[in-house]
Amino acid sequence: MVSLQSLVKDTAIYGLSSIIGRFLNYFLVPLYTAKLSVESGGYGIITNVYAYVALLLVILTYGMETTFFRFANKEGEDPGRVYSTTLLSVGATSLLFVAAVLVFLQPVSAFMGYASNPSFVWTMAAVVAMDAFQCVPFAYLRMHKRPVKFAFLKLLFIVLNIVFNLLAFLVLPLFTGEATPVGYAFYINLLCTSVVMLCFRRELTGFKYVFDADLWRRMMRYTWPILVLGVAGILNQTADKILFPYLYPGADGHSQLGIYGAATKIAMIMAMITQAFRYAYEPFVFGKAKEKDSTKTYATAMKYFVIFTLLAFLVVTAYLDILRYIIERSYWEGLKVVPIVMAAEIMMGVYFNLSFWYKLIDKTIWGAVFSAAGCLMLILVNVLFVPRYGYMACAWGGFVGYGTAMLLSYFVGQRKNPIDYPVRRMLGYTLLAVAAYVGIAFSNEWLPVWASLTVNTVLVGIFAAVVVKYDFPLKRLPVVGKYF
Repeated sequence: MVSLQSLVKDTAIYGLSSIIGRFLNYFLVPLYTAKLSVESGGYGIITNVYAYVALLLVILTYGMETTFFRFANKEGEDPGRVYSTTLLSVGATSLLFVAAVLVFLQPVSAFMGYASNPSFVWTMAAVVAMDAFQCVPFAYLRMHKRPVKFAFLKLLFIVLNIVFNLLAFLVLPLFTGEATPVGYAFYINLLCTSVVMLCFRRELTGFKYVFDADLWRRMMRYTWPILVLGVAGILNQTADKILFPYLYPGADGHSQLGIYGAATKIAMIMAMITQAFRYAYEPFVFGKAKEKDSTKTYATAMKYFVIFTLLAFLVVTAYLDILRYIIERSYWEGLKVVPIVMAAEIMMGVYFNLSFWYKLIDKTIWGAVFSAAGCLMLILVNVLFVPRYGYMACAWGGFVGYGTAMLLSYFVGQRKNPIDYPVRRMLGYTLLAVAAYVGIAFSNEWLPVWASLTVNTVLVGIFAAVVVKYDFPLKRLPVVGKYF
């Protein structure tokens, strides 16, 4: 119980920084969608470029976050030596990446469709290289239970990013008389990432850098399947946004991608919850691996993860008529993808929680197999259906891809390293959430806004009441419990 309380506390701090950060970052969505019209395709360019960035970040970190946690907690390993070797490895590959992009800038820019704007490419190459390197000291903060500095640096980047974007897209045009080019979003990102890098002085100095070649080889054997897993996993999130301009038959590919990208931002509350849970859960799992009651704890944590993500799903869909004002009205036609994308994010979170069975027994190859299968399904759906159904195929592709990976991981995991998850309870909550969502969808479609919000609030309240009755009994709480 103490361990779970520690997980809840760390998740709260990481989650606070993640949720507040994403909430603040939402200020950029109405800003970009207001200043970059659908017709210009500007927001589609941002969506496309950042999809490449997300994929490259996974490639350049190549699973070394998880590998660092695993080896730093292994008996007989020197955590300082592990940290130093990880820093040097990721730092070297990041520098090589930037050098390669600069040497081949023109052909790379042309391949991505930005031959006339190569500055977009080299700017974001520098950003992703620094982000990859920063993942190591960020992991160091997590391992040493320093969530406050972790949260501060994450929020610092976002606050600086918002302030400079507001100046660039709102204030600067008052002096120039012209709209701010979309490229400013990328230049600002580079500036803010550089500031965060300077804040890691204490984590990057004060010790002797040692590269242990034997340790590095053992780490590489452990991490390469995680790299494949990570690439396949991130492709489940970004492949649609990368492939869309190539697959969509119309000339307005970036415009349609911008609509899809803006709408999915509303669904990203699920990604916030999943990310916050992941930041706390990964070091927590490896730290508890040797304890006798660890599998019971994992099962309980999974149940509560499912409960909270289902509740978040219902809240977002229930109040979509309010949340839609995050994006400019001309992008509203894409809101129909929100429930699909959120459902896919829930399955992605479940898949992440299931993934620890093979990480703990050092069989990470299984993760690569599951994620590759999910990625293959996603790409197949996109290639077959985007030309006909546009971005709706992107949303369903993610749903199918994550669902495939989740189911494979569960069934194989129950054979290789069984954990007694409360499947019936979780399925019960899922069916209840589906029933509530059907009611919410009906009320959103047929009732006036004020009436639908009322009905939706009641439906969310019913789900919450059932959860409280069976898994959060109020009578156990101090003070409050006296009244139940």
